[in-house]
Parts: sequence; C-alpha cells; structure tokens
Amino acid sequence: MKTIIKSILLVTGLAIVAPCTYAQISVGIGIRARIAPPAIPVYVQPECPVDGYIWTPGYWAWSNDDNDYYWVPGVWVAPPDPGYLWTPPYWAYNDGYYGYYPGYWGLHVGYYGGINYGFGYGGIGFYGGMWSGGRFRYNTAVWRVNSRVIHNTYVNNNFVRNNNHYSFNGPGGSNARPSREDALAAHDHHIQATRNQVAVQHSAMSNRNQRASINHGRPSVSSMNRANGTRLGAEGHVAPAATRTANRMGANHNSAPQRNAQIQHNQQNIGARHQAQQQRMQARPQAQQRMQSRPQMQQHMQARPQQQARPQMQQHMQARPMGGGRPMGGGGHRR
Repeated sequence: MKTIIKSILLVTGLAIVAPCTYAQISVGIGIRARIAPPAIPVYVQPECPVDGYIWTPGYWAWSNDDNDYYWVPGVWVAPPDPGYLWTPPYWAYNDGYYGYYPGYWGLHVGYYGGINYGFGYGGIGFYGGMWSGGRFRYNTAVWRVNSRVIHNTYVNNNFVRNNNHYSFNGPGGSNARPSREDALAAHDHHIQATRNQVAVQHSAMSNRNQRASINHGRPSVSSMNRANGTRLGAEGHVAPAATRTANRMGANHNSAPQRNAQIQHNQQNIGARHQAQQQRMQARPQAQQRMQSRPQMQQHMQARPQQQARPQMQQHMQARPMGGGRPMGGGGHRR
C-alpha cells in the first residue's frame, strides 16, 4: 500500500514539475539562430540622467524577419519597483543552435551566461551599485552619473576585471556555469522588461543600421541616455542624423495605422462638410425666389383694400335701426 501511495505521489510530482521545466526551456529556446552573435562591442556609457535609473547594457537580439542579429543599445531606465535589479539576457549554444534567454528584473542579479557586458556586468555578479534605504547608490568606479543630479554615490574597485568580449555561452564562448547565488536568484519574483525597454528594442529592430550584416559588429547607435532620448555612437558622441531619422521612423512605424485611420476620418469629415455646403448652395436660389415673390404678395394685398369696406358696412348697419334706432359701433361719436 505504501508503495502504491509513493508511486502516486511521484507521478503527481512529475506532472507538476514537468510543465515548469518545459516552460523554462520553451522560454529559453523560443528564439534560436544557427549562427553565433557578433562580439560585444566596446562603447562609452552615457551619464545617468535621473536619480534611481538603472543601467541596462546593450545586447544582440535576433530578427526572424530579417534573418539577422541587431544591436539593442544600452540605456538608462527606471526599474519597475524600488529594490529591483536587472539581469541581462544572453545567448547559449545547445544542440546545434544558439538559444536566447531573455533578461528580467529581480531582487538579485542572476545568471546571464558569463557574458561580459561591462559597466558592472562583468559576467559573474553585479557591482554597478546597490539599493540602500529605498534609494539606489551608484558605484562610480564603473558607472558614469550626472553629479549635478545624483549625489548618492560611492567608489568600489574591488571586483574582477574581465576583458573578453564573448557574446554567447558555450563552445568558443564563455564557459561560465550558474553559481549558488545564481541558483538562489532564479527563485526570486521576476518581472519582464519594462515598456521603455521594449520600445528601445523595437526601435533598434526597425533601424537597418543596427543590423550585424550592415554594421559588421559596430552599430551606429551603441547606447542611449534614456528611452526616446539621445542616441550615441561608440565614442559617446551623438549618432549621425541619418541614424536618428531611421530610429524615429522605426519608433513611428507602429503608429502608422493610427495615422492612416485619422487621415481617413478627416477625409470623411471634409467630404461631409463639402456635401453639406453644396446642399446649402442649392437651397439658396429657392430662398431667393421666395424672397422675390414677397413684393408680389404685398402688391396683391394692397389691391384688396379691406379697410375701405368698413364705412359701407357701417352705413348699411345705420340704415337698419335696431333697438330704438341706436347705431351699432358708433361709440360716442357725434355728428
């Protein structure tokens, strides 16, 4: 009997665990590519513009439509809640494919494939700053900040410097494995990328200059000081105007259907107003004809002197004395 109960519990446990395992795998290999992503480019980090913003490093993403990698710029963004840190996405080689593992927000920085993204994300752990008393403290040894805006800083150079530029985990790339701390962080409550992060990714995907086949691993826009903010090249200078225009076109691409609907709506309104104006113009000659017929009616009314008939009626009534010969309607008139 005990054996049967244990077997039932084991099967039940597998039924519960199996969907979770499948979900984790499906998320990890939801995006796959047969070629490795380019090396992580070297670029200058812009200064943090707002107190409390967190740096999310740039990374290579894959477009199935273009069959190409494209660079998503590093950007300063607001975390979803105070106390949350960003774990970057990473690529890992497995069974002939390079699978993409998306980033997430959590109370601790977890495993990100051992990829050296720089700026506090050296492949293992995180040393860009820390939360303290509900505020984020910036380690200016690795993060650049606007000192006129941000004052809660410190300096900590006690970290392992990593100079490789591997873009994936696996043979030919990083061989880092999850640590005990990474395993604990995996059980944190995770929040997906924010709306601003998704907007930056969509803008990069629509900008052909961000594609690896075009920029050969040196994207035109390496970083941004904030979402919809200044776009910067590898040296920290403002990106060329052509690149900024391409990004604006990509950002406006999603709003094109709304603009087309608005244009169609405006055209319908213009057509309705034009039709109403034509109806008013057609109605004006009829109104003018009615106005012109009024003098004829007035002349006809003048040709019927009704008031002149009253004296004859009075004379006729006076010729028929009633009630002692008193005239009707005479009032106090005296002759």
